[in-house]
Amino acid sequence: MEAELGEHLKTLRIHRNLDQKTIAARAGISVRTLRNLESGSGSSLRTLIQVVRVLGRESWFETIAPVPSINPLMLTRAAVPRQRASAPRKPK
Repeated sequence: MEAELGEHLKTLRIHRNLDQKTIAARAGISVRTLRNLESGSGSSLRTLIQVVRVLGRESWFETIAPVPSINPLMLTRAAVPRQRASAPRKPK
């Protein structure tokens, strides 16, 4: 999965006609760090965010964990909106 994500970033960079040195400079990271990210051989979340921002694809992060717009429990007649999460039950 890391390699696939890196390949997507690399393809986007190439389509924008930007070299690794330019992206690395704009993101404030080293060229080696960008190479690691593009090859899928490890990188930090911070590095990923910086590179995605430079490439102008911040909207990708909105698709990772979208907020559900429909709650199935709210479709029942007696549904009351939850006010808080409940604690796990303790064994007896």
